[in-house]
Amino acid sequence: MVLGAAESAVLAFDVGGTDLKAGLVDAAGNVQGLRRTATPHDPLRPGEAILDAIAALAAEFAAEFPGHPAKAACIVVPGIVDSDTGVGIYSANLGWRNFPFGEKAAQRLGLPVSFGHDVSTAAEAEFRFGAARDFGNVVVMVVGTGIAAAVISDGYPVRAGGFAGELGHALVPDPDGPGHTILEAVGSAGAIARRYSDKAGTPRTGAREVLERAKAGDALAARIWADAVDALAFSLSQCVSIIGTEAVVVGGGLAEAGEGLLQPLRSRLDELLDFQRRPIIMRAQLGQDAGLLGAAMRARALLPAANAASGTGTRR
Repeated sequence: MVLGAAESAVLAFDVGGTDLKAGLVDAAGNVQGLRRTATPHDPLRPGEAILDAIAALAAEFAAEFPGHPAKAACIVVPGIVDSDTGVGIYSANLGWRNFPFGEKAAQRLGLPVSFGHDVSTAAEAEFRFGAARDFGNVVVMVVGTGIAAAVISDGYPVRAGGFAGELGHALVPDPDGPGHTILEAVGSAGAIARRYSDKAGTPRTGAREVLERAKAGDALAARIWADAVDALAFSLSQCVSIIGTEAVVVGGGLAEAGEGLLQPLRSRLDELLDFQRRPIIMRAQLGQDAGLLGAAMRARALLPAANAASGTGTRR
């Protein structure tokens, strides 16, 4: 398997805005009992509701796989995350502020628990085992309903207390007028569908439909798609100039467009850059399981054998 062997099984939980993915990764590296359930939304106790669901899933795994007792766990979530302290600082979609996930999860599960950001953790998996494994300076950009990114510099993740990688909120030129807007408002899959629907007066279900209409000769669809590519290339050109990005890994729903997105993105970025090296732009390899695999990888780092080998203690 991708992860290889470890001392014992671990639990991995990837919390998204819509779905919560969970699995028990056994000592051989196999994902057992993969679950995808609706993410609980509770405005009064948002963090505790997530932990309720995680504790229930952990109990299911223990009952279903008694021969593979988990010795550690990892939970990854969206939003602003301080992985060093185990705190979910802020989630606009799920509603928590300064919730101590790491501490409370360890109490609920009775295990050492690692806690991290969903995209950063997926990026670590892509960096170790996927598309970015041959590079040291990488931006992993997940483009779906919104846009999030993770930055790896000289082989190390850049976290900045959870505030690094908010590429979706970086400013880009506004294609609808003077001034600027955020990248997410132009370059995300959600924005592509929304902008086309607003301008055409005809609802479209998603970005892929807009791309298909552009390929069929729809001038408005082609312009909306080009606006998205321009915005993405603009932000990536800033990354190349500021942090020396040598590879860009694109994941999320928009990556399903394949070369329909990647080739024009390469061309537009080449036009924007001058003396800078041109980064390799590629599609993510681990797909929708990258976050779960990354969570398993982080949980394994808490196992006694891993800590003894590295000479370190438990980390969040």
